[in-house]
Amino acid sequence: QVQLVESGGGLVQPGGSLSVSCVASGTDFSPYDMSWYRQAPEKQRELVAGVSSGGRTNFADSVKGRFTISRDDAKNRVLLQMNMDRLKPEDTALYYCNVGRTDWLGRRHEAWGQGTQVTVSS
Repeated sequence: QVQLVESGGGLVQPGGSLSVSCVASGTDFSPYDMSWYRQAPEKQRELVAGVSSGGRTNFADSVKGRFTISRDDAKNRVLLQMNMDRLKPEDTALYYCNVGRTDWLGRRHEAWGQGTQVTVSS
């Protein structure tokens, strides 16, 4: 059974830094892509950053140059971390960890974390 446990987040002033982490366990994650999404109040959930099974990273335009993402794979366990610098009030949201893969039939298999709050405010 796949489990995702998030940590980090919190309250930070504009211009500050924060990190969020996600530990995924329960299966071989080597074929899985891993991502961070966020959802602000009354807004749709959006992709923030991702790292593929092959290690390629991608970022939303709004966070490019400010956020970094990394994954550290072990047997049936992976640590996903995102470091956030020069935070802005508009980065305030509930941040969700996502792991997923598409099988040979085109079916999406994914799991979500419970979310961790990031608030940027003075």
